[in-house]
Amino acid sequence: MTAINVALESPTDAVAFVRDVRLRLPTLAARPTRAADERTTTFVVVERFHLAIAIVTVVGSAVFLLALMVMLVDERRGTVGTLRLLGFTRGRILLQVITEGAMIAAAGATAGVVFALAAQGVFNRFFQWRYDTTLIFLRITPGVVWRSLLLAVPLGIAASVIASWTLLRQQILGLVRR
Repeated sequence: MTAINVALESPTDAVAFVRDVRLRLPTLAARPTRAADERTTTFVVVERFHLAIAIVTVVGSAVFLLALMVMLVDERRGTVGTLRLLGFTRGRILLQVITEGAMIAAAGATAGVVFALAAQGVFNRFFQWRYDTTLIFLRITPGVVWRSLLLAVPLGIAASVIASWTLLRQQILGLVRR
């Protein structure tokens, strides 16, 4: 055995405890387990790495979603032109676009959450087998689910509005290609 961890009743007494141990047993190396600079501890660094991956993933998926919505809107050029010829206002069509974007985003986020919930057991069992450990590698919590929904729905609405904006600003005859 090369180390002993001691739990103190009050973590604020750690510095005094270390000083007392060093005075009584000078050959013993005593130090608090909590690092002086917690920004560099292993788990904080890993958490920041995961945050960076999450940000890149969300930005990349938002750009991909925008590209898909642009293609969807371009396919609907004639439909929007017909609706405008029938008397639908730009505001009414925009409301429909926002509603559709919210529904698509909610359905996509729900499908993603269901997939994650279904895959977490397989994922955990594989990596527990691979590394011969009982660690939980993936856990989908209610907080993760709500965070996913709170990101996906506004991004879906924004992507549909941005993609539709140029289409809604065109003249009616340009929409029906005349």
